[in-house]
Amino acid sequence: MIKFFNEPFGFKKILTKEEIKGNVTRMDRHGRPIDQKANDIWGTLKRLWKFISHERILLLFIVIFVIGVALLSIAGPFLVGHIVDNYFIAGEMDGLMTILLILLAIYIGHAISQYVASFTMVGLAQRTVYRMRERLFSHMQVLSVRFFDKRQHGELMSRMTNDIETISQTLNSSFIQFTLSIVTLIGTVSVMIYLSPLLTVVTLTIIPLLFIGIRFVTSRTGPLYKKRQQRTGELNGYIEEIVSGQEIVKVFSQEETAIKDFDEKAANLRDTTFWAFLYAGMIPKIMNMLNNLGFTLVAGVGGLLVFYTDGIVTVGTIVIFAEYARQFTRPLADLANQFNQVLSAIAGAERVFGIIDTEPEDDSGEIEEKIIHGNIDFKNVVFSYDKDQSKPTINDLTFNIKAGESVALIGATGAGKTTVMQLLARFYEVDGGEILVDEINLNKYKRSTIRSQTAFVLQDPYLFEASIKDNIRYGKLDATDEEIIRAAKLANAHEFIMELENGYDTVLELDEGFVSQGQKQLLSIARAFITDPAILLLDEATSSIDTVTELKIQDALESLMKGRTSIIIAHRLNTIKAVDRIFVLENGEMLESGTEEELMAHGGRYYEMISNND
Repeated sequence: MIKFFNEPFGFKKILTKEEIKGNVTRMDRHGRPIDQKANDIWGTLKRLWKFISHERILLLFIVIFVIGVALLSIAGPFLVGHIVDNYFIAGEMDGLMTILLILLAIYIGHAISQYVASFTMVGLAQRTVYRMRERLFSHMQVLSVRFFDKRQHGELMSRMTNDIETISQTLNSSFIQFTLSIVTLIGTVSVMIYLSPLLTVVTLTIIPLLFIGIRFVTSRTGPLYKKRQQRTGELNGYIEEIVSGQEIVKVFSQEETAIKDFDEKAANLRDTTFWAFLYAGMIPKIMNMLNNLGFTLVAGVGGLLVFYTDGIVTVGTIVIFAEYARQFTRPLADLANQFNQVLSAIAGAERVFGIIDTEPEDDSGEIEEKIIHGNIDFKNVVFSYDKDQSKPTINDLTFNIKAGESVALIGATGAGKTTVMQLLARFYEVDGGEILVDEINLNKYKRSTIRSQTAFVLQDPYLFEASIKDNIRYGKLDATDEEIIRAAKLANAHEFIMELENGYDTVLELDEGFVSQGQKQLLSIARAFITDPAILLLDEATSSIDTVTELKIQDALESLMKGRTSIIIAHRLNTIKAVDRIFVLENGEMLESGTEEELMAHGGRYYEMISNND
């Protein structure tokens, strides 16, 4: 029996007492600590108010209508008691119809006021959430690459969707409910004291039991709702990873492992949700029990007072108190129920503000507008992705690339090839040494200045679900149609684009697959052409491409590289024959450099790689 209570229907009790109190630090799958509860409830509410305060006048309008709803809900039972005492008990019928019409008007006014308040609140809530979502998305655009590297994309998407949607639902329902409950409580208790202080005391005897029950529930639901938000984010992140990497899953036959890991995460979310809803569901049951208890006390004590006292309490007063006893516990029940929703929204808001509070990428360089020629100097550059690394990713790296020169970076995985490109694009800052562009320290340029004159052509091209024209124009938003067509022709993409049914207006639906990987690469080269960059960074753009398309891509790249400083990450050595110089990297250091003839004559690592490749 005890086991059944602790783990009903196979649902695991996933939080211990220590975890509920927040004394245990839980870790995610990357070893990072997970917060157990909202750290600053009042601070988070104040920040939420900044987004809501744009609608102060409308909010005041809603409050006025909600107060009207509460007063009308109090007036209804009071008038019923009046009818019982002055008409039914007294046997007087004159004026009864007028009183009944007034009572009908009260209930109609109550319904209309409630509808107007709810309708207005929905609009206010959606505008508030729109501002939050816009602020969050805008802030994410100015965060560093390092920020995104350290987080699951699905988890970030969960903050943008699930957490903000929770805030939206809470604003839609909880604000009106909270205000209505508080006003109703104050009004109801005031009228009860006015009618009969003694019966009021009898009715209020259930409050200690009420608070004990609410405290028992809410002390458990808070951490559980927080955990539910976190595990929803973890599950979304995992799904995003597996869906994006579906080819890898299938290549290595890891479907069963993926299913097993998914089942584990989904089970954790299921168990957390079960216990959160189970405890939250106790509140209506507790309220119903106390409601019935209050009704029994009022009826019993009120009946005795009617029979054994002389007019202290009337039958109409008992009728009013019987209804008020229910009306008194209902707002408390609503407050307790909404409290769970509010806790969930605060937890979500903290997660949203956690991103908004992240320092944006520094773009404080002095040089904003400058034509870059493309001279690049790395001088004793040192860099580590993780400051706790025993050995830097880039270690005392020094080289020079002249404007218009093409250089290939080769080396084993982990040699630092991609890191060189990322440092040059200022995705990361160097830990030591300096990088010069046109003999000016890279840090003196605004990031936007450097990136506007640098083009990437990556191994795996990324295109958006938009028209081909818009995908090419993404490199230069004010480009004319003529410029787009010219860029496509230079990239050898015009021919296949015109074969499509809608030509340049064809919308790329990336999951349809009617554009091949090679054609996507040609489009990404066209996008690079239209930016007219001074510096070109290529990450082996011809890998995994058929021979015919590879020749087109190679021809397009050679045209793109003319007159531009080009750095090429080479995975296949036969693709770098035409470069001016070759840099061989190993463990973040320059092992050897020179033309292909010089390196072959030297008989070093490059010679060994060519020999082994043959």
